Amino acid sequence: MDWLRQLPLGQYVAGSSGWLRRVDPRLKYAWSLALLLTPILANAAWRLAVVGLLLLLTAASGLPLRLWRRTVPVLLALSLAVGLLAALLPSPREQPLPMQRPPQELQLAEPLQPPPPWELWKAGPLRVTRRSAELGINSATLLFTVLQSANLLLVSTSPEALAWGLTALLRPLRWVGIPVDRLGFQLLLALRFLPLVQEELQNLLRAMATRAVNLKQLGWRGVTNLVLAIAERLLANVLLRAEQGAEALQARGGLWRSPAQLRLPPAPAKILDAMALAALVLLLVFRSRYGNI
Repeated sequence: MDWLRQLPLGQYVAGSSGWLRRVDPRLKYAWSLALLLTPILANAAWRLAVVGLLLLLTAASGLPLRLWRRTVPVLLALSLAVGLLAALLPSPREQPLPMQRPPQELQLAEPLQPPPPWELWKAGPLRVTRRSAELGINSATLLFTVLQSANLLLVSTSPEALAWGLTALLRPLRWVGIPVDRLGFQLLLALRFLPLVQEELQNLLRAMATRAVNLKQLGWRGVTNLVLAIAERLLANVLLRAEQGAEALQARGGLWRSPAQLRLPPAPAKILDAMALAALVLLLVFRSRYGNI
């Protein structure tokens, strides 16, 4: 029942190994945004290339193997399951639109090539069309890209450094009256609450396991009611923790500090940051040349 604690998904793990830890947090934010935004309106080859790039960054990041040897297979299995489900479900448009005019009226310099088959695979009631295959690839790659890019950012960067990086990036917004330091402090509190949410979920699952609940005997309606009850209790426990944290802050006079006061900015690694920036520019260039639909 301690499998949630064995998967450090979204939790910072202190350590000194790995070059990814020494990259400037602002560049990590930029890389995360690039990995999340470049798959938008991109072809399937680029989406798969982003997944391969994330796997390569994970393997070559220098982070200990125990940090990602469990999370990456789980994310790959989850993404593959979502992609297969999206590919096997009926797509909104099962057949291509018919031609508005007969082909005999078209005079082309070259003969009209027959279109590729619309149906790629079929086994009984299950079939995969070109539309459903594209939807499956998009769903699987997007899910893996979102989770793994965020996981790499959170695992290799301390909450204080994340808050400092966000405050540094949003510093120009101070001219329009936006409280940037307070936003950084709120981000720091939100990151501190992630382990608490996982702990509450772990406790609820352990409580259900000790009661020997048999899901097969409950049926679909019983399972649905059980899931809703667990979600309601989880939300109530998380809100209770949030209220306790707010009361603790008020008891201390409501004082808050900016991220720069909590921890000094990370030591600059000029060569490493320059290489990361150059690789980011190269990624955007490749996206503009090879990633368009």
